[in-house]
Amino acid sequence: MRRTPTRRLFATALLVASVIAPMTVTPAAAVQVSCVDRHGTDDCPQHSLGPKLTARLDKAIEDVRRQADIPGVVVGLWMPGKGSYVRATGVADTATGRPMTSDMYVRIGSETKTFTVTALLKLVDAGRIRLDDPISKYVKGVPNGRNITLRHLAEMRSGLYPYTFDADFQHDLLSDPNGTYTPHELLAYGYKHKNTSAPGKKFQYSNSNLILLGLVIEKVTGRPLAEVIHKGVLRPAHLRDTLFPDNAEIPDPHPQGYTNQTLSGEVTDATHWNPSWAWAAGAMISNLHDLRRWAKIVATGTLLSPKTQAERLKTLPTGFPGTSYGLGILNSGGWIGHNGSIPGYETVTVYLPSKKATLVLMMNTDITYQGQEPSSLVARAITQIVTPKNVYDRPVPPR
Repeated sequence: MRRTPTRRLFATALLVASVIAPMTVTPAAAVQVSCVDRHGTDDCPQHSLGPKLTARLDKAIEDVRRQADIPGVVVGLWMPGKGSYVRATGVADTATGRPMTSDMYVRIGSETKTFTVTALLKLVDAGRIRLDDPISKYVKGVPNGRNITLRHLAEMRSGLYPYTFDADFQHDLLSDPNGTYTPHELLAYGYKHKNTSAPGKKFQYSNSNLILLGLVIEKVTGRPLAEVIHKGVLRPAHLRDTLFPDNAEIPDPHPQGYTNQTLSGEVTDATHWNPSWAWAAGAMISNLHDLRRWAKIVATGTLLSPKTQAERLKTLPTGFPGTSYGLGILNSGGWIGHNGSIPGYETVTVYLPSKKATLVLMMNTDITYQGQEPSSLVARAITQIVTPKNVYDRPVPPR
């Protein structure tokens, strides 16, 4: 069977129009129960979800993992009053068979957007910016910038052409994945194209929007974005294992990340690709422990005023049933948070307010299966079992 990479609606991933061969994965390691206990928080309490439900989840996850050729998966599910489920299955390295474990760091791709927008909204709370300010007030040269607001950018309704769609950008990045890009260099790829719609008229997922919001944060604070996020978001959230890297390194332990987003379409190891091309839209790194904490914080607005959090959660239709998008946050079947995809890795970090439940997924591939992202396949399989009335079911991205 052969697969064709498709555009990914909620991803920082590249768009490569080439037909590629399926990924080959070494035999899976046995399902492992790997608990995480850091910073005084026990992620694996004694009360599990029970043997029957646990067995159903084990089977569902392993079935999807094998069907979609996902090398390794880490799942964390916490349901107050019912119990928890933490599993690592498969391999972290297809060459050596090194097993996946739940204490690993991964690149979180577009989940970075939740951190960038939180930093932006904290500036709103501080009275230093307004959501309805035009981007031209802070960044010059943006096409139609006088009519595009910060709100339009955060809710993916600016109409700006996504720089990752540009053929020259795709060729340049895939020709040298270790290259370094500045925010303005990234935006220039998109500015070559006409805007795709009038501001506020249409949802279109675009990393160009978040690059601009990152520049706004730097303009207003006078500090690098990474520093603002570290001091203003990560520190008060007590996320000690989350970072905004300034190079291609990733902390140990980590799995190798596999992608088919290459010029040839062949599968390659993208673990140490330089994430500067994704910057405010997708460069960050985290782990299971921190993502669990972050899921509730971002969905409930712990770091923001109630008024600003209410603005954030005003999700609007995306054009796909069951999925809406707010200010750097999505709602899929009632699960609030974000997913992430970057060459080599995919994640999902979501919170279900009605059940106070948290779901975190981490995997070491972004290779789609029948046009669907592997993270969506696993999240759907899990939520169909544990919250059948609230299924995380992001649609297949358009070709």
